Amino acid sequence: MFFEYMIKLKTREEIEILRENALLVSRTLAEVGKRVAPGVTTMELNKFADSYIRENGAIPAFLGYNGFPYSVCISVNDVVVHGFASDYRLKEGDIVSIDCGTYSKGFYGDSAYTFPVGEISEEDKKLLEVTRESLYRGVSRAVSGNRVGDVSHAVQDYAESNGFSVVREMVGHGIGKRLHESPDVPNYGIRGTGKKLEEGMVICIEPMINAGTKSIVMHPDGWTVSTADKKKSAHFELMVAIQKGEPEVLSTFEYIENGKNRFRN
Repeated sequence: MFFEYMIKLKTREEIEILRENALLVSRTLAEVGKRVAPGVTTMELNKFADSYIRENGAIPAFLGYNGFPYSVCISVNDVVVHGFASDYRLKEGDIVSIDCGTYSKGFYGDSAYTFPVGEISEEDKKLLEVTRESLYRGVSRAVSGNRVGDVSHAVQDYAESNGFSVVREMVGHGIGKRLHESPDVPNYGIRGTGKKLEEGMVICIEPMINAGTKSIVMHPDGWTVSTADKKKSAHFELMVAIQKGEPEVLSTFEYIENGKNRFRN
């Protein structure tokens, strides 16, 4: 997943449109998350997300993107990313990543969150907590003057220091008038290397962290990616505008978490 387009710096007006999209994605994830429960099918979640996005004046960005057949990516347990909606009924103890995108006013939004289904194991709670925190560690480095490798290293260092592995093949990305723009934002790397971050860049940082091996396998559908050892994987994603001093996070998990214990229903 590599993007060869030139980096497009955004104006403040364009960043505000990106923020509108990012917040709609954030609200969509929160509303979908309320419906994550044992017995619910992933197709039901997909249909709800599609309707909610359209009712709020946007278009589901993923539907039809390079042929992707659903409005959100729904990835359960060992599925890392790009999972298909289906008649699968969620079960107590599952974890499910919902990756959502919108398109409105000529720009995109993109964010992801991994939800627990009912009560999950302590090991899975740690996987979710560490993946989420690794994202915030990366976000903290996403400021003007740093390099992509500073973001990447922050994610990798935290995830691996907690005993988890980092997927290599799938990366974060720039976003704007295209869903995927330069630069690539890997979740592993060396500090002080990679593209220099500049004001006006907008990127998606999205750690994909595995409980076991970092190795992944592609399903025959050409989209779904799973862990090679069938152990679980978590995925969190935020949109960040690059500025001086501190990151400007355009999307939010506050609508989802709202003061609750994050990984207990």
